[in-house]
Amino acid sequence: MRKLLLIGAALAALTAPASAAVIDTFAVTGSTSTLTLSAVVPGGNQPLNNPCLICGTNQPAQPTGFGYNNFDATGNVSDYLMFSTATVGGSLAQDTLGTGYAVGDGSILRAYLLAQASGTTFSVGIDVNQTNANSPQTLESFYFLNLTDRTVLASYSPGPGGTLLPATNNGTGFPDYTLSGFNIDRGDISFGDEVIFFARWSGANDGPESFFLVANPVAAVPELSTWLMMIIGFAGVGTLAYRKRRQDGIDFRVA
Repeated sequence: MRKLLLIGAALAALTAPASAAVIDTFAVTGSTSTLTLSAVVPGGNQPLNNPCLICGTNQPAQPTGFGYNNFDATGNVSDYLMFSTATVGGSLAQDTLGTGYAVGDGSILRAYLLAQASGTTFSVGIDVNQTNANSPQTLESFYFLNLTDRTVLASYSPGPGGTLLPATNNGTGFPDYTLSGFNIDRGDISFGDEVIFFARWSGANDGPESFFLVANPVAAVPELSTWLMMIIGFAGVGTLAYRKRRQDGIDFRVA
């Protein structure tokens, strides 16, 4: 009888599904939006210009108090599942949940975006490194997550096979791609919530990859006095044009 029980337990272990990744504990909802990947190259040298979210290299210009996942890029790992972390000095193992970034007033994420005149929208830049032109890596997915209620806020998930990301500016610190569509002021994030980021990529074969924050400066809105001057100016030009054309014998009256 004991032998039969042991055999049964062994069979159950063999047929049990593999453990799910932590990302699978986050639910897609009706408000989950889609992120857009483009070959737009973010400006500057990444470690010197932009705060990191998930980076396998030290960040000398990281804003004070702005944590990131300085993951261990040993060079002998090809596939990664990495979360961000708001913990300063954090270095997460594969598929390990990090701490979240607060989004309320006074939070470091909101303060940074406002300081960059970015409002509450931003993008994520990607720095890819590869050994040669025949060894591009693959972005399997990237997620913007609400850590507090475990929901997916926005996702880039192109399906089986992912998206090949050949390095256009090969070398650590020289960005290659932009993911856009992020916003910390949306109906599915409360001020008390925390957000995190998750990246899954495969085919890593050279220097460490970086996923970093890119502020999107918004155009300045003219002051009311400026709008009034513009309206008066346009009205004046219209009146002069109308008078000139009447002098040329053109009548705008409706018969």
